[in-house]
Amino acid sequence: MSEAAVLPQPFGEGFAEDPYGVYARLRAQGSVHRVALPEGAPVWLVTHEADVRAGLADGRFSVDKRHSRGGFQGFSLPPALDANLLNIGPEDHLRLRRLVAQGFTPRHVERMRTAVQAAVDALADRFTARLEADGVADVVDGFARPLPLKVIGDLLAVPEGEYGRFAGWIGSMLLPGSREELAGAVRSVHAYLVELVAARRAAPGDDVLSGLIAARDSGDRLSEDELVSLAFLILMAGSETVQHLISGGLLTLLTHGEQRAALRERPGLLPEAVEELFRYAVPNHTAIRRFPTEPVEIGGVRIPAGDTVMFSIASAHRDPARYPDPDRFDIGRADKAHLALGHGVHYCLGAPLARTQVTLALGTLLRRLPELRLAVPADGLEWSTTFRFRALRALPVTGA
Repeated sequence: MSEAAVLPQPFGEGFAEDPYGVYARLRAQGSVHRVALPEGAPVWLVTHEADVRAGLADGRFSVDKRHSRGGFQGFSLPPALDANLLNIGPEDHLRLRRLVAQGFTPRHVERMRTAVQAAVDALADRFTARLEADGVADVVDGFARPLPLKVIGDLLAVPEGEYGRFAGWIGSMLLPGSREELAGAVRSVHAYLVELVAARRAAPGDDVLSGLIAARDSGDRLSEDELVSLAFLILMAGSETVQHLISGGLLTLLTHGEQRAALRERPGLLPEAVEELFRYAVPNHTAIRRFPTEPVEIGGVRIPAGDTVMFSIASAHRDPARYPDPDRFDIGRADKAHLALGHGVHYCLGAPLARTQVTLALGTLLRRLPELRLAVPADGLEWSTTFRFRALRALPVTGA
C-alpha cells in the first residue's frame, strides 16, 4: 500500500461544511501534519500561526518546482505561463520583482483610485436597479465578480467586451469539470495573452502591461515568457481573490449586525474592518505549495528536502495562540495582522490595489444600500470549497 493511501485525509467528508472545525482539530493535535490531498498526493500541512508565518518567510521553502521530488505541484502550465513570481527561485524572483515594480507602482494604483470608484459606482447603479426591479439580486454575479475583472482589464488594457471570456477561463482552471476543460482553458488564456502582449508592444499605452514591456533593470528586460506569465498572474490573482473577498466580506458584515452598525455610525473604521475581513474571511485557505531545498525542522517536525509543504493561512488566522477568541469577527480587534496577502519575499505586489477595491466596494454598498440583507438563510448558501480556497457561488440579497 502506498504512503498516500494510509495518510489521513482531512479535506474529505465534512470539510466543505466546516473547514475551520477541521483546522481547529488539527491545531490541537500539533502544528505539522503528514496528510493526503483529495487526489491522494502526500503533503505536509502546517497549521499553527507562528510556524506558518515563519515558514512563509524562510527562504529554504522554495516555490520553484525544480526542487520537488514528487507529490503535489499545483497547476501544470506551459512555460509561457509558468515563469511568474509564484513559481521561480529567489534570484529570478527578485529580478522580476524589481522590473514588475516599475510598471505596478503605488503611484499608479493611487491614480487608479478614481477609476476604481467610478467602476464601483457604475456597478452599484446596475445592481441597485436590479434589486428594485426583481426584489432579489446576486452580489457575486452582479457586483463582486465584474468589479475586479473591470479593474484588471483596465490594468492590462483589455477590451471590456472580453471580460466574460477571461472569467470563464479562470473558472474552468480553478474548478474544471474535466482534464480536457482545464487543458482547453489553459490553451485559450495562453493564446489570448500572447496576442495581448504583441498588441501592447506594437501600440503601447498608459497601462501596466505596457509599463512591464518597457521596464528595464541595468539593461535587462522581461523575456516574452515572463511577460505573458506575469500578465497571467495579474489576471488570475487580481480577479479571483478580490471577488471572493468582496462577497465573503459582505456576507460577514450582513451576519454580524453589531459590527455593521458600528461601521454605519463610524464609517472611518472601514479600513480597520477590511483588515479584519482579510483575517476572518480569507478565501485562499493555503499559500502556494513549497518545496524544502534541504531538510528543515518546523513545528518540531523534520521535513525532508523536496517534499511538498502547504502552509494553511486559514488555520493560522484562527489560531488562538495568536488571536484571542479567533472565531469572532471584531473590527475593533487590536491585532489585525494577517497573511492573506502573503508574507516575506512573496508578499503580494497588488496588495494596495486589492485593499482599494475591497474598501471602496464594501463602503459603497453599505452606504447606498443600508437595508441590505440576505435573501436566504446563511446556512443555505452554496460554497465552492477545496483544500486551496473557499468561495461563495452566489450571494442573493434583498432590501433595496
